Amino acid sequence: MTTTQPKARTERSGLLGIYRSDIGKKYAMAISGILLLLFVFAHMVGNLHAFEGPEQVNHYGEALRDLGEPLLPRTLLLWLGLRIPVAIALAVHIHAAYSLTRTNWRARAGSYDSRHYLAASYASRTMRWSGVIILLFLIWHLADFTWGVEAVNPDFVRGDVYGNLMSSLERWPVFLLYVIAMGALSLHVWHGAWSMFQSLGINNPRFNRYRRTFATVFAVVVAGGFLTVPIAVQLGVIG
Repeated sequence: MTTTQPKARTERSGLLGIYRSDIGKKYAMAISGILLLLFVFAHMVGNLHAFEGPEQVNHYGEALRDLGEPLLPRTLLLWLGLRIPVAIALAVHIHAAYSLTRTNWRARAGSYDSRHYLAASYASRTMRWSGVIILLFLIWHLADFTWGVEAVNPDFVRGDVYGNLMSSLERWPVFLLYVIAMGALSLHVWHGAWSMFQSLGINNPRFNRYRRTFATVFAVVVAGGFLTVPIAVQLGVIG
């Protein structure tokens, strides 16, 4: 008499099961990328308040913390509606990118055909490096303007958004760091804005030139918008 063992479960259902596949990770990267692009654009627009002077910039910072008042406790909506969703999107984006990169490395290691890699665009091949630069800059940026780490910004004053901006961006090393980071951001945003349509299955040759135009314009506007503030500080337009 033979007994049959229960069949091993090889597939998982639900979102986690979908995410375990390469296609699922590509979708996760595209969707989280869209959320991050929207955040980056909104953050860039908010930075432009610096041209309106210290009162407006500091009022803008306080208004973000006061969202939802008096119905909700102070900063609650900021955390639930912005910071936590952005942090989750960033974590998903990083994990999916890391997992797909490892999969590509294993695939190339087992194949002698490197034509696919050589045919990739410069932006695509350097996506992971621009991503690492942006992540390191993000940590530094938070230490500079949010956490107030003394080693990063010794003149940090909590609540004084304009003063912290000036004391940081007036230093040449910080200015150069921003230029490098925005170069990496423009490259990353360009490729991300271009490839997210393909990852979501929107890939029609009739519209590809519009996708490229959108990606180029979006990357230039975002990176250029961010750079206007440090450049203006260095030129004395803001200060």
